[in-house]
Amino acid sequence: MPALPQTMTAIGIAAPGGPDVLKPETRPVPQPGPGEILVAVAAAGINRPDVFQRRGGYNPPPGASDIPGLEFAGTVAARGPDATRFASGEAVCGLVAGGGYAEYAVVHESNALPVPKGLSLVEAGAVPETYFTVWSNVFQRGRLQAGESFLVHGGSSGIGTTAIQLAKAFGATVLATAGSAEKCRACRDLGADHAIDYRSEDFVAAAKAATGGSGVNLILDMVGGDYIDRNYEAAADQGRIVQIAFLNGPKASANFSRLMLKRLTHTGSTLRPRTVAEKAAIAAELHEKVWPLLEAGRCKPQVHATFPLAEAAQAHRLMESSTHIGKIVLTV
Repeated sequence: MPALPQTMTAIGIAAPGGPDVLKPETRPVPQPGPGEILVAVAAAGINRPDVFQRRGGYNPPPGASDIPGLEFAGTVAARGPDATRFASGEAVCGLVAGGGYAEYAVVHESNALPVPKGLSLVEAGAVPETYFTVWSNVFQRGRLQAGESFLVHGGSSGIGTTAIQLAKAFGATVLATAGSAEKCRACRDLGADHAIDYRSEDFVAAAKAATGGSGVNLILDMVGGDYIDRNYEAAADQGRIVQIAFLNGPKASANFSRLMLKRLTHTGSTLRPRTVAEKAAIAAELHEKVWPLLEAGRCKPQVHATFPLAEAAQAHRLMESSTHIGKIVLTV
């Protein structure tokens, strides 16, 4: 392996604010600790939490890098003490609590996975955050089973495009909401059985019609706000709602009697602050159950656009426009 540089280019947040506060900076190349690997980053996915961090509303957890970026793909440049899982030069993708928008990033080897065969490094850079999130919330917390109905809000987002493909691959009937005819077509192309344009349709009525009036077994929601009450109405008896974000706010007025009458379960989780060990358990299940689907082409990350690392601000503008379908990726 060539000698490592002392410094690297990374994207810093000059102050909380709009996309223009994202600035290239010179930073020291991080050093891998016990069980960690240093990755020469080729691609880093952009996610909504990065936007919230840039605005000043989602600080990294204690001990995490202040550099934004929760996922990346690249090649192993160095290994810390006791890190033996990956060889130098091996192509990997990793999930981190921060540090992805940089030329080099450190990740614990248990939170990294080999790049699936057949995927480019750019595609692999769009995998970890969404696939870890969908697997842990839809299949671990939500307990989605073959033959059940599944509704994902924001079906054209990175999370949504991933959830549609995985839920379909595991035998569910898939419903998705999206904000335009074009986005609904994209959801159907990815495997959604029913795509609902929430701007022109009532998703509650559409979900009930699609399920013969019984309602949806599992709902993955990143909207919150008034969707909470509407999700309760759209859910089937003994349905489950899993909350992963609150784009419309975390507070709402809801008819909670439906929780009792329908025997609903409303749960949720965040991924970023979870421990290395918890993320490692998700990674192990992904490697066993999802990596074969990626390598067989049954699931595929949807990369809408790429931007050079130095143009992170422009990438965030696209993210905030909500005109994209799938993931936005920075390339190094």
